[in-house]
Amino acid sequence: MAHHNTIKYYKQLSDRYNRFPQGAPPSDLLFEILKILFTEREAGLVSLLPIKPFNSLKAAGIWKMKEADARVILNDLADKGLLLDAVGKDDVIYSMPPPMAGFFEFSLMRYRNDIDQKSLSELFYQYLNVEEDFIKSLFLTGETQVGRVYVNEGVLSNENALHVLDYERASEVVKTASAIGVGVCYCRHKMQHVGRNCDAPLDICMTFNDTAESLTRHGVARKVDAAEGLDLLDVARDNNLVQFGENVMEKVSFICNCCGCCCEALIASRKFGFENPVHTTNFIPFIAEENCNGCGKCVALCPVEAMTMVSANDPAKPNRKKAKLIKEICLGCGVCLNGCDKKGIELHSRKERVITPVNSIHRIVLMAIERGKLQNLIFDNHVLLSHRVMAAVLGVILKLPPLKQAMASEQFKSRYLVSIIKRSKV
Repeated sequence: MAHHNTIKYYKQLSDRYNRFPQGAPPSDLLFEILKILFTEREAGLVSLLPIKPFNSLKAAGIWKMKEADARVILNDLADKGLLLDAVGKDDVIYSMPPPMAGFFEFSLMRYRNDIDQKSLSELFYQYLNVEEDFIKSLFLTGETQVGRVYVNEGVLSNENALHVLDYERASEVVKTASAIGVGVCYCRHKMQHVGRNCDAPLDICMTFNDTAESLTRHGVARKVDAAEGLDLLDVARDNNLVQFGENVMEKVSFICNCCGCCCEALIASRKFGFENPVHTTNFIPFIAEENCNGCGKCVALCPVEAMTMVSANDPAKPNRKKAKLIKEICLGCGVCLNGCDKKGIELHSRKERVITPVNSIHRIVLMAIERGKLQNLIFDNHVLLSHRVMAAVLGVILKLPPLKQAMASEQFKSRYLVSIIKRSKV
């Protein structure tokens, strides 16, 4: 009976996380991951929490315990990186981070002895890199993605720089952040435990603003100032890493400095590139064939294999090669320019600008609509029967034929909906 209850709690927790727009498809591997990260009691309690932010009073009511006791549990969960908290003047507001980008990363952003990080990494590798259901669900469903690429500012020409908006610069995210946290790269740390890591820097992935405040307060990340943050961006560019961050204009919560061999987003881009699992920059490389000497450095640097070598069709030199870009899968990161000293590659603006959500609420709403999970945001307190009924009704609307669903979606994307979600945070 005890074993049955244990499975039940972790299944409930898995179902809860799968309500997020970027969900987590249930599997035996996921249950094993959750068992390492959560005690049985924690799994049961967290499975009852709202997806939208809440305070300790609301948690205590849901858990049917004293608020002081609830506060202790919530703080312990934040210490583990399983909850985020925001300390205000009058209250502390908690939120459940999604699996990714969220508590999956937080679990390996520091070296710790309270959990078996090697076993956890091996499970992550199987769940994310072998089983693939989670990665496909995260990156291949809907048009709005969780992350986007920042252009390599070090290779921008003066003309390019005129076309880069502030929110498209990783340096601007660092300069304007209210707090900055730095942690161990989850992807390379995971790959280190399974013997597949590269030698790119580890202590280099950044969180910002409220997320950084919470993670640094609880020792998940270390707090740094803007100067060190900018230095780390330079280190990343010197190591030909891609800056991949939250797909929003305002209050970016994370920027990872990614290698093509370990990063989940770039691996997905390489596997499913034609389906656009990652939002690109507003630039794309242009190959100046008259300057290309066919050295192949750009091919070696490209993290998603968008650069290839083809015959230069030179009758005088039949073995001569030249670079060729596969535009459909190019991220526009500009890393390829780092290896070209012949001015054989230039960055040009894309014909159509990539649309970026304004903030996290805007992104989450769009993702929820596109993934058929908007009801989970609006009617989140599943303890109430009325909310379950309304969720079912809205679920039907989201399953209407394409034309009718499009009409409903336009209404749900309105400012009215965003204001409802903002007002119902607590």
